[in-house]
Amino acid sequence: MNARRRWLAFGTVAAVAGGLGAWTAWRRYAPDEGEIDAAHLLFALNLPDAQGFATGLDQLRGKPLVVNFWATWCPPCVEEMPELSELQQQYRDRGLQVVGLGVDSPDNIRKFSEQRPVAYPLLVAGAGGSELSRRFGNRAGGLPYTVVIDRSGRVTRRIIGRFKYQDLRDAIEAVVA
Repeated sequence: MNARRRWLAFGTVAAVAGGLGAWTAWRRYAPDEGEIDAAHLLFALNLPDAQGFATGLDQLRGKPLVVNFWATWCPPCVEEMPELSELQQQYRDRGLQVVGLGVDSPDNIRKFSEQRPVAYPLLVAGAGGSELSRRFGNRAGGLPYTVVIDRSGRVTRRIIGRFKYQDLRDAIEAVVA
């Protein structure tokens, strides 16, 4: 009977620990209501591109997207841009659109785009880009921050910091299928 009680106590502790672990993971990674609405907010925006021309993001609705929040002063942001360009070119025929949302000044983004052209649009989100990235789940507010969105507007992957190429490629494969 003593061994049985020990096993019962062990089982109870394991079940409680497992439940707490699952609850913690769900709370950490589950999108909040703001994140769910973030794609709708994104599609409602009209942002200037690097040359100052307004771009309505509603034209992105229904497409698989990679939205990359970046800044000219952020070395990891700049380092991943050639890979984002490569992914844009590789998946363009399957409907993918990569969009860079610069959390920076229009002048900085214009100068940057002249020196380092990329194969996807760079839009000026300015300081409002930080708030938008938080709406997409970037609670830390760090850059770069990359979000993969499926055709229905659902966030399927969030990456804070420099992404791993294969991880992002796998996330893209899932949304362009």
